[in-house]
Amino acid sequence: MKLMTYVVPCYNSEAYMRNCISTLLASGGEELEIILVDDGSMDGTGRIADEYAARYPEIVRAIHQENGGHGEGVNQGIRNARGLYFKVVDSDDWLDVPSAKELLATIRRHLENGSPADLYICNYVYEHETQGSRVMRYRSTLPVGRIFGWSEIRSFKPWQYLLMHSLVYRTALLRECGLELPKHTFYVDNLFAYIPLPYVKTLCYLDLDLYRYYIGREDQSVNEAVMIRRIDQQLRVTRLMAQAYRGERLAAMDRRLVKYLLNYVTMMMTISSVLLTVDGSPEALEKRAALWSWLKAENPGWYSAIRYRSIATFVNLPGAFGRRLSVQNYRLARRIYKFN
Repeated sequence: MKLMTYVVPCYNSEAYMRNCISTLLASGGEELEIILVDDGSMDGTGRIADEYAARYPEIVRAIHQENGGHGEGVNQGIRNARGLYFKVVDSDDWLDVPSAKELLATIRRHLENGSPADLYICNYVYEHETQGSRVMRYRSTLPVGRIFGWSEIRSFKPWQYLLMHSLVYRTALLRECGLELPKHTFYVDNLFAYIPLPYVKTLCYLDLDLYRYYIGREDQSVNEAVMIRRIDQQLRVTRLMAQAYRGERLAAMDRRLVKYLLNYVTMMMTISSVLLTVDGSPEALEKRAALWSWLKAENPGWYSAIRYRSIATFVNLPGAFGRRLSVQNYRLARRIYKFN
């Protein structure tokens, strides 16, 4: 039985994927499965993936596909995973090995006791190329070291979100919820961290600094200039999230989960608005107005809460002066929280 599947989507990753894979291999033995998805790379990525698959045939599998983007790499992992649990690790990131071993030991213990969680949550660490490290923890929000439900969570801080880096899902749950990430679209990790949550009934938070999220390269998808160039993809993901759960479906959920989902969409709307404001072109400002008009028509209940009673209010100030102030607020938050 495979306890854990680690899926590593790889695109032109030959310069750094070995470091990622080495930490995964060191975290466990044959109870692990590592799926390396070569997403139509044009360098030595595919060769390196095959090399590891040949060296560790009981652990590593290499999948080669035509370029479909990060989301299709994750989709391939979900389709092919044999592990009971599923985690995505980007090829330029890595795991803290002692923390990964402790996570596996906890899952193993819960399985033996007959009480495994649908979702395991750990901390992640921003490893910024020029600004050092910053740990994102949840100890003020989630019970530590035990199984719990949504009714036991406390309010998340404005900077606390359950990003892909912090999540380990039960593999069957990802299939049950029908998760299928869009091809050729960046920022779909937000969908991965959002769409399955209402299907999660039991959670377990371990206060471990597990995931090391490398950030700061100029070509990364979260670089501000890159995000502005790819703003249409950011807008697509934001819209998919905002329309995923509405009306009766929200009414059937725990109110704390609903509040969290609302706050996540608020964050996505805020980032989208700020980036369009930073762009500042007439076309970008038209897209910003169109986004808010769309939300008002698509999900009017959330529109009022997001537009007028959240941080989004401070990034949609009217006029040229208001736009300058909105950008200043964003720059300050970026320096503090190092999110791109």
